Amino acid sequence: MTRTTDEPLGALVHRLSEQIPELVRSELRLAQAELTEKGKRAGVGVGLFSVAGLLAVFGVATLIATAILALDLVLPAWAAALVVAVLVLAAAGGAALVGKKEVQQATPPAPEMTIASVKEDVAAVKGKHV
Repeated sequence: MTRTTDEPLGALVHRLSEQIPELVRSELRLAQAELTEKGKRAGVGVGLFSVAGLLAVFGVATLIATAILALDLVLPAWAAALVVAVLVLAAAGGAALVGKKEVQQATPPAPEMTIASVKEDVAAVKGKHV
């Protein structure tokens, strides 16, 4: 439905120019709030991953010691430790390569709701109501 108005074009442009800065400020506030919320959730997740990682390190260290002790039954202790160390370093290298690939494929976090809202605002300003 189109609306007719008696307001002159100059007045409409003036009003629009006054409203755009407020619109931009409110979009920035929305982006800040969204990223703050995501940051809080990420912080809790990182903390829990840190605890899990520390416990996993202790568990892996215990398994490595067990493997060395088991190999010590058939090899000298130094050879058993060397074999296990080579295996651990090979696993670390493989994990590093996979991790590097994953980091390269990751996209930076973005305020998705704000981006969608800005797109709607741009469409509305252009006269294409969504």
